[in-house]
Amino acid sequence: MFSLSNISMQFSGSYLFEDVSFIINRRDRIGLVGKNGAGKTTLMRIIMGHMKPESGTVALPSGFKPGYLPQEMKLSSSKSVFNETLEAFEAVNALEQQIKKLTREIEERTDFASDGYQKRIEQLATANERYDVLGGSTREARTEKVLLGLGFDREELNRPLSTFSGGWQMRVELAKLLLQNPELLLLDEPTNHLDIESIQWLEDFLLDYPGAVMLVSHDRAFLDRITNRTIEISLGKIYDYKACYSDYEILRQERMEQEMAAFNNQQREIAQIDRFITRFRAKATKARQVQSRVKLLEKMDKIEVEEQDNSAIHFRFPDAPPSGKVSLEAEHVKKSYGDKQVLDGLNFMIGRGERIAFVGRNGEGKTTLARIITGDLNHEGKVTVGHQVKIGYFAQNQSEFLDPERTVFQTLDDVAVGEVRKRTRNILGGFLFSGEDIDKKVKVLSGGEKSRLAIARMLLEPVNMLILDEPTNHLDMRSKDILKNALLQFKGTIIVVSHDRDFLQGLTDKVIEFRNRQIREFIGDIYDFLSSRRIESLTALELKGSRKAANTDTVSESKRSYEEKKERERKLRKLQKLVSQCEDKIESLEKKAAELEDVIAKPYPDEEQVKTGAIFQEYDAVKNKIRKQEELWEQYSLELESLNDDN
Repeated sequence: MFSLSNISMQFSGSYLFEDVSFIINRRDRIGLVGKNGAGKTTLMRIIMGHMKPESGTVALPSGFKPGYLPQEMKLSSSKSVFNETLEAFEAVNALEQQIKKLTREIEERTDFASDGYQKRIEQLATANERYDVLGGSTREARTEKVLLGLGFDREELNRPLSTFSGGWQMRVELAKLLLQNPELLLLDEPTNHLDIESIQWLEDFLLDYPGAVMLVSHDRAFLDRITNRTIEISLGKIYDYKACYSDYEILRQERMEQEMAAFNNQQREIAQIDRFITRFRAKATKARQVQSRVKLLEKMDKIEVEEQDNSAIHFRFPDAPPSGKVSLEAEHVKKSYGDKQVLDGLNFMIGRGERIAFVGRNGEGKTTLARIITGDLNHEGKVTVGHQVKIGYFAQNQSEFLDPERTVFQTLDDVAVGEVRKRTRNILGGFLFSGEDIDKKVKVLSGGEKSRLAIARMLLEPVNMLILDEPTNHLDMRSKDILKNALLQFKGTIIVVSHDRDFLQGLTDKVIEFRNRQIREFIGDIYDFLSSRRIESLTALELKGSRKAANTDTVSESKRSYEEKKERERKLRKLQKLVSQCEDKIESLEKKAAELEDVIAKPYPDEEQVKTGAIFQEYDAVKNKIRKQEELWEQYSLELESLNDDN
C-alpha cells in the first residue's frame, strides 16, 4: 500500500493540486487523467521522489522505489539491444559477480576445515539461492520474450541500440522497467511509440502484472482494458472513481452537472446579496445587515466549475470538390528498400467516398503505401489517381513542415478560402486555440499543439481525399474527439493509418491489413474486422497460428460485444447524418423565411401577392416546415444523446 497525504504543489502562484490525498493498493490499475498542464506528470515525479511537494507526505514501503517511465528520455548506449535490456537485472548481475568471486576464492583455498572456508561456502550457497529466487537463470529468456513482445525482431536484438530511432530506444527502456518488476509501475504515455500489436501485448502483460499500475494515456481503448480506477486532477483537486475511463466519463458528466447546478444556485445567492448591499449601503438603519452580508460574501467558499469547450462540435469542412467514381487504382505495385522487399505486386481500387483503415505491424509497409499514393515515393507498378481527385496528406511528422515564424492565426489564414476564412478564429477555438494562443508563433508551441494546428490547417484545404498517417500521435482525448468529429462529417475519401482502435471505431468502413508484403481487404470497421476473425486484438493476426483456439464461450461473448458495438456505431452515424441534414434544411428554410419577411416589410409590396394572400401563405408554409424540421432535429438529437449515454 502506498499513500499520499495532503500533497500540495504550485507553480507561478496557482496550485496544480492542494491538500490532495489518496491510497494506491497492491493490485490497483489506475488511469491518471486531467487536462494538459493539470499536473499528472508532476504527481508521478513526486511519487518517484524526483520532486518534493510544497507540503504533505508520500509514504512508501521501507526500502522500496517505484518504477517510472517518462514520456521522453535522453538515451545513450553503445551496447546491443539485448545487452542494454539485461541491465534491468542489476541485482542479479551483482549477485552473478559475487558468485564468480566466491567460487574463485573457494577453488584457490586449501584450508578446508577452517572457519573462513566454511564461511565462504555458506556465502556462496546463500548467493546461489538468492540468484535463483531473482530468476537469474531465466533472465535471458525473459528478456527476449519482452523485447519480442514489444515489436523487436529476433535478428535485431544484437544490433547496437544507437542505430535505432528514439521511439525504438524508448521501447528498450520500457522493457527494462517491466523486467525490473517494481511493486508500483508509473507509466507516462507508454503507448506513444508502440504499434497496435505491441500495445496489445503490453495490455496482456499489465493485466497479469502482480503489482500496482498507474498510467497516463490518451488511448481510450488501452485505458478501458487496463484500468479499474480513474483519478482525475481538476482545479487543484483530486476526484477518485472506481471505474475504467469510459465509465468515468459518464460519472464525471453527472458530477459536473451537479457542480454546475450548485454553481448557478450560489451565483443567484451572491447576486441577491449584492443587490441588498447596493440598495441599503447608504441607509444607517440597515448598516448592521449590510455588514453581515458583506462578511457572508467574504467567508463564502466559492464553487469553481471547470470550463468545457464544445465549439468543435459545430466545425464543418469546406465542400469537397467533385471527383470521379474511382478515387485511386493501383496495379502491380512493388517497393523495396535495398534488399528488403516491403510491398510486392499490390492490386487494389479505392472508390469515391470510401473510408479505409490501414492496419498491421510496424514495418509492414502502411506508411510506404500512403507515401506512394501521394506521389512522394518512387516505386514499381502503376498508381492512377482518379478524375479531379485532390489529395490532402498528413504525415507523422507533418508539424515539422509548419513555418516556425508564422503565428497560429496566420498558419490557418494562409490556407483558408471563401466563407471558411471568416470563421478562422472560431475554427481555432474548436481546435483548442483561444485568446492569446492564436498570436503565438509556431516555434513556441508544444508537440501536441503543433499536431493540432497541422491537422486544422490540412482540414481547411478543399480536398476530396484525405490520407492521415498516425494523426492522433501527441493528441489528448479532447483533440482526438475534435478530429474524429470533423472526419465523420467529411464527404470525401479517407485513408487512416492508426494504432488507436477507439479512434478508428465507427470512422472507417473498410480495413486493409498489411502482412508479408501483401494486403488483404475487409469490408466493415475495425471491430467488424476483429469480430470476423474471432480475435480480441490485431496481435492475434500475427500470433494466431501459434496460439491455441480460444474458449468457444469467450469467443461468442467477444463476437456479441463487437457486433453490439458495430450496430451502435451504425446507428450513431445514421443519427449524426440525420441531425446534420435537419440543421442544413433549417438553415435553408430560415433564409427563405427572411427573404419573404423582407418582401412583406417593403413599403409597397407586390399588390397582387398581397391581394391574393399568396405571399402570406408561402410564408406560413415555410414557417411550418421550419417547425417540423426543428421537431425532427429535437427527436434525432435526443436519440443521439440517449445512444451516447448508453455507451
